[in-house]
Amino acid sequence: MGDPSSVHTVDEALSTIGFGNFQTVLLLYGALGWVAEAMELMILSFIGPVLQSEWRLSSSKESLISTVVFAGMLIGAYLWGHISDNWGRKKGFLGAAILSAGAGLLSAFSPNYITFVTCRFFAGIGLAAGYLFTSWFLEFVPTSNRGSWMMVFSSFWTVGTIFEASLAWIVMPRWGWRWLLVLSSVPYFLVLLFYKCVPESPRYLSAKGRLKEAHEILEKAAQLNGMELPSDTLVSDQVKNLDEGLSLVGETQLLSSSQNELLEPRNRCRPPTLLSLFSQKYIRTTLLLWFLYFANTFSYYGVILLTSQLSSMVNKCGSITFLSVGSQDSRLYINVFLTSLAEVPGLVLAAFIVDRVGRKVSMVIMFTLGFILLLPLVVQQNGVLTTALLFGARMFVSATFEVACVYAPEVYPTDIRASAVGLTTSIGRIGGMLCPLVAVALVSDCHQTAAVILILAMIFLSAVSVAFLPFETGGRDLSESVHQPVVE
Repeated sequence: MGDPSSVHTVDEALSTIGFGNFQTVLLLYGALGWVAEAMELMILSFIGPVLQSEWRLSSSKESLISTVVFAGMLIGAYLWGHISDNWGRKKGFLGAAILSAGAGLLSAFSPNYITFVTCRFFAGIGLAAGYLFTSWFLEFVPTSNRGSWMMVFSSFWTVGTIFEASLAWIVMPRWGWRWLLVLSSVPYFLVLLFYKCVPESPRYLSAKGRLKEAHEILEKAAQLNGMELPSDTLVSDQVKNLDEGLSLVGETQLLSSSQNELLEPRNRCRPPTLLSLFSQKYIRTTLLLWFLYFANTFSYYGVILLTSQLSSMVNKCGSITFLSVGSQDSRLYINVFLTSLAEVPGLVLAAFIVDRVGRKVSMVIMFTLGFILLLPLVVQQNGVLTTALLFGARMFVSATFEVACVYAPEVYPTDIRASAVGLTTSIGRIGGMLCPLVAVALVSDCHQTAAVILILAMIFLSAVSVAFLPFETGGRDLSESVHQPVVE
C-alpha cells in the first residue's frame, strides 16, 4: 500500500478543510428537516382538543391521534435507518420527506376521523426519520468541534416547537386546524425542493468503497471553505489501518487523487447486519443505549406532560393553583411557547461543555441538575415555584436528550450507523408511548408525588446507564466499519 503518510481518510480530509461555508449550507438544510419534524409533532398539542369538539370524539379517540403517530414512528425509525445504510443517507430522508409531506398535507383534507388517523399514522412513519438528518450532518463535521456543532444543530428542534406554537396561535383562531396542517407541512416540501442541492455523505460513500464520489464531494467542500485537500491518496479507514500494520479482511479500494483510479477489491466480506449490535464489542453499549433512550424519552415527555397536567389542575386536587393567562386556548399557546424556550439555556450549556468534558460527563452533569430541580416537587409546591422547577428540569433533561442523540451515531460505525440509531430511537419511542399512560394518569388522579418519584427514578437510572457506557466518543474519529477496533 505504500507509506501510510501518503494517504488520508475522510476524517483527516474534514479536519484539513475545517468547518466553513460548506457545512453551514448543510446545517441549514439538515435543520430544515429537524424543524419540520418538530412542527409536525407539536401539532398534536393543538389539534386533538379541537377535533374532539368538532367531531365529538371520546377521550380515547382523541388520545389515539397521538398514539398512531408514535406507532408509525416505531415502524419508521428502523425502516429509514435500514434504507439509509443500504442505499444512502439521502435516499433515506428523501423517502421519509415524501411520505411526511404527502400524508401531512392530505390529513388537512380529511373528511372524517378514520381518514385523519390513517394519514397521521403514515405521517408518523415519515417523521421517524428525523435522526437521519442528524447522522447525515454529523458525518460532515470535523472531529475537533463536532459536539458543539451538533448542539447547534439540535437547537433547531426547539426552533421548530417555538415556530409551531407561534403559527398555531396565529392560524387556529382565524382559519382553523386545516390551514395549520397545510402550513405545517411546508418545511418538508422545502426539504424536497432543495434535495438535489445537497451531497451524499462522503463517509457513507467511503464505507461503500465509492471513494471517487467521496473525493469529488470533499473537493467541493474544500473549494467552498477556501481550503485545499491533502494532495495524497484518499482511502477508507480500513485501508489506512492496514497501512499502519493492522490486519484487514474485506474490501480494499483506494482512489488516487491525481489520477482518480480505483483498485479492484481483493476480497469481499459479508456486509454487516444488526446482529453486530450484539457482538462482544457492542452488546454492552447497545443495551445501555436502549435503556438510556427509553428512560430519557420517558423522563423528557414526563416533565413536559407534568407541566401541562399540573397547569390544568386548578383547584381539582385542592393545593395547586396556577395564574390564569387569558382564555384557555391562549394559555395553551403561551405554555407551549414558554416551555419550549426553557430548553434554550440547557442547549447553550450543553454546547459549551460537550467538547470540553466529553459526552458522558456532560449527560451526567445535566441529569444531576435536572434531578435536583425536580426533587422538591415530591411535595406539592405553590404554582409559581412548581412552574419554575419544571421549566428548569426540562432545560436540563432536554439537553441530555440532545447529547445522547450525538453520542449514539458517534459510537456506531458508518456501515450500521443509521440502522443502529434507528432501532435505538424505536426503543426510545416506547418510553414516549408509555409515559402518558403512567405518569399523566397518576397526576390526573391527584397522585403527584408518585408521578414525580417515577420520573426521578427514570432520570437517576438514565445517569447510571450513562456512567456504565464503555466508550467516550468526544474527540474520536468516526469509524467506518464494524471490523475496525473500538478505542476505549
